[in-house]
Amino acid sequence: MLIGEFKGTLDDKGRVSLPAALRKELNEDILYLTKGEDDCLWLYPSEKFDKLVNDNLRAVTDPFSKTDRRTLRQHVGSAQQVEIDKAGRIPIVQNLREFASLSKECMILGQLDYIEIWDIDCYNDYFNKDKKGEFESAAEVISQRIKQKRGIV
Repeated sequence: MLIGEFKGTLDDKGRVSLPAALRKELNEDILYLTKGEDDCLWLYPSEKFDKLVNDNLRAVTDPFSKTDRRTLRQHVGSAQQVEIDKAGRIPIVQNLREFASLSKECMILGQLDYIEIWDIDCYNDYFNKDKKGEFESAAEVISQRIKQKRGIV
């Protein structure tokens, strides 16, 4: 399980070091890096990326749908296979750095099955904006899903 919030630094060659705790959980050297939602990058272990593409996206998308094409372009079309080097770093290509506005300081978040990589200022802006109501609403939606799954509602 990939969890935790870690600060990182993008080096002059466009590489970021993955925290040791996350590398240990990844347990593999080849990963997939792609454009995520909310202007961050998503980093997936191979098996989880395959599951995202084959079990989720492929099963529910239609190439004749404008919305579906946009989703596929963002998450599949932009995907890059990356390798963790001996120093624990991954390279981030220029177009992905630009998409996520990555500068120097980064925030690296474990999100259970994948990792998010944010520019630190974008990450702080995301949480510092008046989103309390948005987060409370999201928590209520999740609560309803849990209750339905348990047969309570």
